[in-house]
Amino acid sequence: MFNEQEILSTIEMVKNEHLDVRAVTLGISLFDCVSHDLSVFKHKIREKIVTRAENLVSVCNTIGEKYGIEVVNKRISTSPIALVGAPFNADQMVEIAICLNDIAKEVGIDFLGGFSALVEKGIATGDRALMDALPRALAETQRICASVNVATTRSGINMDAVLDMARVIKKAADLTASDDGLACAKLCVFANIPQDMPFMAGAYLGVGVADSVINVGVSGPGVVKKAIERAIEAKPDISLGRIAEVIKTTACKVTRVGELIGREVADNLGTKFGVVDLSLAPTPTVGDSIGEIFQALGLTSIGVPGSTAALAMLNDAVKKGGAFASSHVGGLSGAFIPVSEDLNIAEAAEKGYLTIEKLEAMTCVCSVGLDMVPVPGDISEETLAGIIADEMAIGMINNKTTATRIIPVPGKKAGESVFFGGLLGAAKIMNVPHATNRDSFVLHGGRIPAPIHSLKN
Repeated sequence: MFNEQEILSTIEMVKNEHLDVRAVTLGISLFDCVSHDLSVFKHKIREKIVTRAENLVSVCNTIGEKYGIEVVNKRISTSPIALVGAPFNADQMVEIAICLNDIAKEVGIDFLGGFSALVEKGIATGDRALMDALPRALAETQRICASVNVATTRSGINMDAVLDMARVIKKAADLTASDDGLACAKLCVFANIPQDMPFMAGAYLGVGVADSVINVGVSGPGVVKKAIERAIEAKPDISLGRIAEVIKTTACKVTRVGELIGREVADNLGTKFGVVDLSLAPTPTVGDSIGEIFQALGLTSIGVPGSTAALAMLNDAVKKGGAFASSHVGGLSGAFIPVSEDLNIAEAAEKGYLTIEKLEAMTCVCSVGLDMVPVPGDISEETLAGIIADEMAIGMINNKTTATRIIPVPGKKAGESVFFGGLLGAAKIMNVPHATNRDSFVLHGGRIPAPIHSLKN
């Protein structure tokens, strides 16, 4: 399919342009571990996860060395704990989170996702227990990630759950105040959550998926940026249509790399291969930034007029290129714009090019939503719930995945610095207009009905 020059260009991506396999995530079903006895349940989940995942890290490292392509993060996702742990109360849910955290340490993975609940149409007993446990569970563990789906295009928005999650986020931030609210960096609130994504903090294993499966996230924002720069250097008057073709071709090559690695990992572990998630996920490293792609396209910074159009073009081209390269594309598949995790985006926010209002507008065409956004610690629960509800509405109406990963930083105000470390990065706290308002809209509760275009049967 690829000629010699294209193969050489892929090698160049690996050597000099930050191409890597961002995440290999092993999804493990825990439904056969269900028990009313907490000790039995913890024993079963440990036995199953360790049996399935004990070689995950070593296999990923070996295959990465074989091809010269680093597998940066090795992760596990599980069935939603609110379902498989439904018999247990909130305190017992915290014990389960600690048990899962210990298992993650034992098998040597970075994060374990699936401390999750699906509450778009209502909150069941297990859901309530898990949501009540979330602040402590995230504060008392290091490797556990959580997600709660509060809206879908088919079901509408569960506003009771939205307000509950605003309260959960505030409590989690307060419990980790000494770390700038770090617990909230491991919690996503979703609309239309996918069942098969490899990226944290939202990864979980859906109920319609195999007993175990490998999902892969390949990321190459630096690769895309370099490809755009080469194309413009060769032809300064190149059209945006041609630039989109360059992005599409690049995404195709990146996806092929991900599928190659993912299938070999799956074969070595004796499990099924799931999907390649095409998402462009940045890091705080210079040259590995989504924000720099906007500058390569000729914009002063991400956030200036034209940014939403550029992001729409980027997202579409990435999807088209990836879909050509693989028949098994899933997850989020597009472009992430996390504020603290991308050095260039964090700088754009600090300089005022990117405001929270513009960021929300851009989420209409990106893959996720308001991601890794630090906000003032005195933001009210009502305002926080309103921000979440707005983002859920974008996902519901547009039949797409949206999410929020918002971090109220206790004791700090807009413009002050936060540092989360590692891939979570650092940023200045973004200004939220009227942050301390206590508007009663979200207090009405109930469910915002699904849009008419949800009636597709």
